[in-house]
Amino acid sequence: MSGRGRHRRQPIRRLPRAAALLTVGAAGLGLPLVAAGTAGAAPASYTVAGGDTLYRIAVDHEVEGGWEQLYEANREVIGDDPTRITPGLELSLDVEGAAAPAAAVAESAEAAESADYVAPVSGVSGGGYGNAGALWSSGYHTGADFPVGTGTQVVSIAAGEVVTAGSGGSYGNEVVVRHADGHYSQYAHLSSIGVSVGQSVGAGDQLGLSGATGNVTGPHLHFEVRTGPAYGSDIDPMAYLRSHGVSI
Repeated sequence: MSGRGRHRRQPIRRLPRAAALLTVGAAGLGLPLVAAGTAGAAPASYTVAGGDTLYRIAVDHEVEGGWEQLYEANREVIGDDPTRITPGLELSLDVEGAAAPAAAVAESAEAAESADYVAPVSGVSGGGYGNAGALWSSGYHTGADFPVGTGTQVVSIAAGEVVTAGSGGSYGNEVVVRHADGHYSQYAHLSSIGVSVGQSVGAGDQLGLSGATGNVTGPHLHFEVRTGPAYGSDIDPMAYLRSHGVSI
């Protein structure tokens, strides 16, 4: 930050957002370096990092036409599913002339939803993560419980791939989804499951219905977020959701 001296302050020249990003920590943000003499120019490409979505990349780099236009300009690199971009992909930010077809525009609402994070159930909040007690084999509660009745729609919090869908012992019927940032979300005690292993899902896609299967005292949704697929790699699921903009 500038010091508060008594000398006259020089007029501040405001740079475009993209140019400012290039001049402050460009390497740490995964942005391509620009050659000397082109400082201030918008980057021509972006290397996808873990947890990125087309929606967020388009917003951060002020891509004209939004994520839809960014997808059309990079369709050959990304493939047919705009919700699945893998770290290391080199995306062109030069979208001029890449007109989005009518079909892509018609599906924009659905794809945009898939780029966001949502709560696993609507209308209620969860809690109880970290509570100590003999009820849990680890000695503490590894997830958050959402107090919903049997038959409540349970949805994926973000785009990802289903890696578990079936009986999980004390968890009852469960679904586990692997997300692009390397985290796993788990949905347990379901009364029914509506997805299968290997299936791709988007944020808000139904995974099943809540219930009281497994080791429970009543119907509810047990929800976990993990840094790996194995039990014991849990993190605070409510903090994770809030860090991704979910008001809960």
